[in-house]
Amino acid sequence: MLRPPETFLTARLAARRATVADAPAVLAAYANDETVTRYLSWKAHADVKPVEEFLGHAEEAWRTGKGAMPWLLHLRDTSELAGSIGVSLGTGSAMFGYVLAKKHWHRGLMAEALSSLVEWSLAQPSIYRAWAFCDVENPASVRVMEKAGMQREGVLRRWHVCPTIGSEPRDCTVCARVK
Repeated sequence: MLRPPETFLTARLAARRATVADAPAVLAAYANDETVTRYLSWKAHADVKPVEEFLGHAEEAWRTGKGAMPWLLHLRDTSELAGSIGVSLGTGSAMFGYVLAKKHWHRGLMAEALSSLVEWSLAQPSIYRAWAFCDVENPASVRVMEKAGMQREGVLRRWHVCPTIGSEPRDCTVCARVK
């Protein structure tokens, strides 16, 4: 069974598997920020319990290789928690999702992390497609994907619910890199 690396380094980031013990830091860094979570599948959290629950599922995914396997992204020079990026491995594909603390936006950090993981995934013989999606109203996320070498493929109609915006599925831009 294909397993992603538990850690990886980029020029400015050190990434490692997320654990339940990280929940208070995740909450403080970005999971409590309504601006950061606007286009995500979850609302900002006021307390640590939902973050612990998510990270518990993440630990299980890392154990079994099934589900979203997230890494926490720390700045290499200060060890500050900047965000998270995760991968879900499917038949022939790797799908990525990510979140970055607002104070680290517009610095190219997420594109750096995503680029590294796209390269890793497409270097695997069994992976042919690295892809991600975002809300059509989130052009900054599209730029992250394009900087990571992905190409815009189109729009997935009524694909994803952003609970901070409403209960109806929203259109999403999908980007991918294939080999």
